[in-house]
Amino acid sequence: MLGQVSIPEWVRGFLLAYDQVLSELFWFVVGFVVVYLVGQVVLAPVATRVVRSRNRNNPTIVSATETYLRVFLIGFATITGIIAAGYGFVFSESAVIIAAITFVFGIAGQQVFGSLISGLFLVTDPDFNVGDWISWSGGEGTVEAVDFRVTRVRTPNNGTISVPNTELTSNALTRPYGRDQYRVTERVFLSYAEDTERALLELQQIATNHESVLDDPAPNARVLDLGENAITVQVEFWIDDPSNSDIVTLRSDFRRVVKRRFDEEGITIAPPSAQSLSGEITVTDRSGDEPHPSGE
Repeated sequence: MLGQVSIPEWVRGFLLAYDQVLSELFWFVVGFVVVYLVGQVVLAPVATRVVRSRNRNNPTIVSATETYLRVFLIGFATITGIIAAGYGFVFSESAVIIAAITFVFGIAGQQVFGSLISGLFLVTDPDFNVGDWISWSGGEGTVEAVDFRVTRVRTPNNGTISVPNTELTSNALTRPYGRDQYRVTERVFLSYAEDTERALLELQQIATNHESVLDDPAPNARVLDLGENAITVQVEFWIDDPSNSDIVTLRSDFRRVVKRRFDEEGITIAPPSAQSLSGEITVTDRSGDEPHPSGE
């Protein structure tokens, strides 16, 4: 019939398939967004509030709850979206599920799974909390968050590093000297010719007069080692929560004051080496004159 355009079958099939894809995508998005928004607006705040009320002294569990709950919502929303799109039959195929799980673990490997388990151990450890100052073989700093794979730590230089959870659980991990105090240790090398007692008193007085140093425990200084070339003395003092202090600047300021005070008091810091050279150098004049010693 005139005025009618014949549409090829392959074009019609393509349009129908395209329409079906859009419909499935639409219902997937609707299912995903509805579940995720409801979870974020209703479930997450309630769950976080309950966990926070029961763990007021453990912010790590609160932070972990927010992280794990967010991942759970994304996973559940994705499954809901797939079912809403009409692909729920996929989950009824046990063989497919087992194959998928096997594939995921085979690709991810033991490292990812180990990091996840390590993260769970860190979250449930009562001696490991967000905000704690920790020290391990690779460094030290303040715990900011514990995620699935890594723990974020703020360093004394005010940088942030991501430490694998497995590194924190498989190596020695310490929280130096309590939750709210941190011990700073400085060493000074003295010449054997110096009055060691006077140097110890000066170091202790410098630490006591520093505004950031706590009165309790009081600073102390001691002889640490009688070395081959120098006497090693050590001063220890405590500061408040290291997360509120710039330890790098504090150490630098303390060393500057020690150097200035020792110069004023005539206290000699040991030279790099106790070896010295002595002797005489003779210079010969090429014109034939007698050689003249230049000194020692």
